Amino acid sequence: MTARRVPSVALNAAVAFIALLVLFPLLWMLSVSFMATGEAASFPPPLLPSTWTLEHYRDLFVTQGMGRYLWNSFALATMATGLALLFTVPAGYAFAKLRFRGRERTFQLLVAALVVPAQIGTLPLFLMLKGMGLVNTYAGALVPWLASIFGLFLVRQYSLSIPDEMLEAARIDGASEGQIFRRVVLPTLQPIIVTLALFVFLGSWNDFLWPLIILTDQSNYTLPVALAALSREHVQDIEMMMAGAVITVAPVLILFLALQRYYIRGMLAGSVKG
Repeated sequence: MTARRVPSVALNAAVAFIALLVLFPLLWMLSVSFMATGEAASFPPPLLPSTWTLEHYRDLFVTQGMGRYLWNSFALATMATGLALLFTVPAGYAFAKLRFRGRERTFQLLVAALVVPAQIGTLPLFLMLKGMGLVNTYAGALVPWLASIFGLFLVRQYSLSIPDEMLEAARIDGASEGQIFRRVVLPTLQPIIVTLALFVFLGSWNDFLWPLIILTDQSNYTLPVALAALSREHVQDIEMMMAGAVITVAPVLILFLALQRYYIRGMLAGSVKG
């Protein structure tokens, strides 16, 4: 019995060690954010603060206006998630279950576009939005998130698992396509909807390049852009930068941990049933 348990104990120890290696930078970042100014620059770097302080968080919110940037990120990420679900979920279902001319060819072209780096379209999109007067507006910042090809692919693959017989039964009962979508399809797609919402929210929250390009007014900055701008002014203030990083990472980390059960279920169901 003991010999059988040795591989299991060794495996658990290896997993725990790898988890510690992955978590160590996050834990040290959190620890440094509570250190006094200059303490993290000493050698060797301390693991824990000698004196715990909230001065850097206070400075970020009171002096640097981090609350404004936090709200900007939350508002943009929330609107991006809502708009992405509004457009992507019906489109993914339509490509999976509705018959229309050119459906397969259009979907193949969209999937082929996944291999094109998103950065290639940044300049044309910026010029187009500039001509429309949407530069330095939240509407311009939201445009890339309106319809994700990856999200459409994800919803379409999951929608293929919905039995055609269930949809036909609803049609025979007199339900319209809109009623079928609201009452039959949406409850069935709940796991993949949560998964897609997490993808979009995390992506838009962490996005740096597009907000940096499209939002020119500092008052409109999101957290990643504001933190990068702040780092140029306080390049030596490691403790303040770590506090800003904690503020940026903590909300999305908590959200992911709270919804990871739905995320994993959606990913596994989509991969198996698709």
